[in-house]
Amino acid sequence: MGCGCFSTSVADRKRSSGHFGHDLDGNLLENIKTFSYNELRSATDNFHSSNKIGRGGFGTVYKGTLKSGKQVAVKTLSARSKQGVREFLNEIIAISNVRHPNLVELIGCCVEGADRVLVYEYAENNSLDRALLGSKSKNIILNWEKRSAICLGTARGLMFLHEELMPPIVHRDIKASNILLDRDMNPKIGDFGLAKLFPDNITHISTRIAGTTGYLAPEYALGGQLTKKADVYSFGVLVLEIVSGRSSAKENWEGQKSFSSNGHGSSMKKGDYWSLSTQRWGISGGRTP
Repeated sequence: MGCGCFSTSVADRKRSSGHFGHDLDGNLLENIKTFSYNELRSATDNFHSSNKIGRGGFGTVYKGTLKSGKQVAVKTLSARSKQGVREFLNEIIAISNVRHPNLVELIGCCVEGADRVLVYEYAENNSLDRALLGSKSKNIILNWEKRSAICLGTARGLMFLHEELMPPIVHRDIKASNILLDRDMNPKIGDFGLAKLFPDNITHISTRIAGTTGYLAPEYALGGQLTKKADVYSFGVLVLEIVSGRSSAKENWEGQKSFSSNGHGSSMKKGDYWSLSTQRWGISGGRTP
């Protein structure tokens, strides 16, 4: 098994195109760590349901332990779905050569027959949506210091994608379930299956609408005009969720009502956000304008 980075020529060619393609390019796997399917099946105890830690539209995520003892997250993608294969390619091209403290690290992958599997670093405290909105029996306490740190860390990861990578990456699906928390509660942006690379000197792309209702910027949801601002809008919704402890979806893990009544942003009136946070978390003190 080999481990390393993409060759510059392959990465640059794929990135500059702004298009990921649907067919598996063997060159993409030459310098990325590869696992056998049996290795990952053993690591996850035959993909046992007790190791299931998440599920998306095109795959399931399991906790696994490699022979070395290293814990990993193993994401299986549906080979029967063209979208599942597309997401597999997107993730490899977008982040296999990218390292940042606030981005989930892609460790390797598996390609055997029809099987497509991605292997990531493991986030001990699961996803932000579970920490915010999940069972109160969980021993995760998010005080304001931790909430602020999660907001700032996520913002740093997003700024890295938008401003420091060349060409930039627009994530397209920033939401609480795609923010993972490590053992120290540091946030890491994950799930790059819908990511788009922006070619040089391009400010927007007309594309099919993808993402999650409640987080979509109006200009993108209604017109398909994708810019970096779509991620910034989604991040704003995420911050409101972190502050309020309520979901932007119709209902959250506990079945509570959301703060948003439509699919394109919050319908709350100005000034309601403070009362939302004070009611939920019992904040005392003077109100800031």
